[in-house]
Amino acid sequence: MDALTLLKSRNSAARLCAPGPDDNALAEIFASASRAPDHGRLRPWRFLLVRGDALSALGELFADAAQERDSSVSEADLLRCRQQPLRAPLILVVIACISEHPTVPRIEQQLSAGCAAYGALLAAEALGYAGIWRTGANAFDQIVHRGLDLESHEEISGFLYLGTRGGQSKPLPELAQTDFMKEWRQ
Repeated sequence: MDALTLLKSRNSAARLCAPGPDDNALAEIFASASRAPDHGRLRPWRFLLVRGDALSALGELFADAAQERDSSVSEADLLRCRQQPLRAPLILVVIACISEHPTVPRIEQQLSAGCAAYGALLAAEALGYAGIWRTGANAFDQIVHRGLDLESHEEISGFLYLGTRGGQSKPLPELAQTDFMKEWRQ
């Protein structure tokens, strides 16, 4: 698939199944992610790979965080929290590593991490896999941050659920450029 077709057809997949990317595919995914725009070559991002038994452990962490956020959370909701990471054979936790820098503001570092995440999603799609980028309360929860050993200058940009697409791609709406683009003239 050529690059423009990939860019115009990439589509989030809510249903993912095995197999997920193997180590060779992950090497390609990470190599692609590493080409994100990076003013100052700070590499203001890193990834945590979660697969196998670690998926269940992540689900327990999500349940612990939910219970801390709301002590009246139902058992059914805690079960959903525990099962969230099991929706894919692997998850990449994208972490923005923000540093004080005289010419590279925080927003540029956050955007670089976002571009690295998108590069990983595009690479996965190019390799025949699919994925979906999720955030939600867990991305911003300090219990989750501590459980994943994030440092004080780090934040979660998203959880990339990766695997093989389960079912058909959802239809993508056609967007008119005039809906989001306007030429500026003096």
